[in-house]
Amino acid sequence: MVKPNYTKDDIRKIVKDENVKFLRLMFTDLYGVIKNVEVPVSQLEKLLDNKLMFDGSSIDGFVRIEESDMWLYPDLSTWMIFPWGNEHGKVARVICRVYNADRTPFIGDPRNNLIRVLDEMKELGFTDFNIGPEPEFFLFKLDPETGKPTMHLNDNGSYFDLAPVDLGENCRRDIVLELEDIGFDVEASHHEVAPGQHEIDFKYADALHACDNIQTFKLVVKTVARKYGLHATFMPKPLDRINGSGMHINMSLFHKDGNAFFDENGDMQLSETAHYFLGGLLQHARGFTAVTNPIVNSYKRLVPGYEAPVYVAWSGRNRSPLVRVPIARGLSTRLELRSVDPAANPYLAIAAILEAGLDGLRNKIKAPKPIDRNIYVMDDEERKANGISDLPSTLHNALKSLQKDEVIAKALGPHLYQNFIEGKKLEWSAYRQEVTQWERDQYLELY
Repeated sequence: MVKPNYTKDDIRKIVKDENVKFLRLMFTDLYGVIKNVEVPVSQLEKLLDNKLMFDGSSIDGFVRIEESDMWLYPDLSTWMIFPWGNEHGKVARVICRVYNADRTPFIGDPRNNLIRVLDEMKELGFTDFNIGPEPEFFLFKLDPETGKPTMHLNDNGSYFDLAPVDLGENCRRDIVLELEDIGFDVEASHHEVAPGQHEIDFKYADALHACDNIQTFKLVVKTVARKYGLHATFMPKPLDRINGSGMHINMSLFHKDGNAFFDENGDMQLSETAHYFLGGLLQHARGFTAVTNPIVNSYKRLVPGYEAPVYVAWSGRNRSPLVRVPIARGLSTRLELRSVDPAANPYLAIAAILEAGLDGLRNKIKAPKPIDRNIYVMDDEERKANGISDLPSTLHNALKSLQKDEVIAKALGPHLYQNFIEGKKLEWSAYRQEVTQWERDQYLELY
């Protein structure tokens, strides 16, 4: 998805030529939820001059009431016209950066924070951090009377199944067409392993725009699904005893001479940079898991037996470890982090992943030997002998690991870090107070 370099005059012309009537100004809160302020096209000049304000005190993790006035600065490269909602004229969206009342960038804006970490990367001599996400999602039927999601899946298909078993195919095809219509370069779309589960892969982009694309992707998927009487969810594990939804992250660092992870003469044709970056990822994996897997439900996915990684290790071939090195080399050399799930705030997750890798480079952290056996069949002693540790098993444990990791805390910055820890502790506390049906089934009669 090539990002256009629109000027203000380009935008004015598009608005006139395309009969745009409404402007949707989008940004993302602390927890990765898309927020938007919709204004009539009469406010276009104000927007282009960075003169549109909103109340930041009503957004999770932003500011207190007494500091509520904030500015929205549009990133014109994210300008896009939605392919739906044309009855009263077209709706355009633009992703915005959030600024304080005194015109300084707001450090609690996850997108601003990622820009800060990317600037650190550039100071080390790199030009780009390219990200190729693989988001998965489930399609559930909507109740026609209430419009609420049911627990009925849209099909009983499986990996790469073809219609008619895969009833989501028409919906998925429509999603792909809508995505292509707004400029996405879709590389693959298929049914995933679990019933009702789907994956659509789109081309990599630089880190900032890859995160923008993830947010746009979620919006399009949910919007199109509703047209089919379906609810699309990116919840990591909506049903037990089947595979959950992940969002594998393919990543590569670039410098002026090309892919910094590739070295024709290196071990596995990986550069020293790739090995140190990998060392940083593995060293900080437990620390960044609360960010990449941020909800209570995330840890129902990270269990053995359902293809999600639960051990901190890497491999060139094996798909059971946390990090895999896909076979492609040259400009396509990359690392694939397999633990991330689509509930993650992409801006925070990518900032944490990048900071972990950069720490590996700064401190020359050597990655352990690759594990080319199936880790799931090893016993505890074997894993210990191979230096393989476990990922956190609950949000509570993940938060404890995050609080011990200064590098990942730095990746979030003090404002986001503090608000994230506080919010997630409240979430864990609320979960602990719930008595589940499983507990009643197990214990009510027994005791």
